[in-house]
Amino acid sequence: MPARKRITVGPAKGGGWTLSLGGGQERDFSTKLEAVRVGAREGRANGHAQLIIKGRNGRIQDERTYGADPRRTKG
Repeated sequence: MPARKRITVGPAKGGGWTLSLGGGQERDFSTKLEAVRVGAREGRANGHAQLIIKGRNGRIQDERTYGADPRRTKG
């Protein structure tokens, strides 16, 4: 099974929010909700992705996976 694509939403340096799609691809958004919506759409389109959502302090708030999980683990 190929590696899961990692998509991250986090605070931007100049304010707003950054969506990192991997491979150096980044997009900036004015709201977190907008960045999360686009990130979720990218994750579903990829079929095998992980969306990591960070808060203003940079800590992980939520994590979503798209596609088949190879194993069941707690957490």
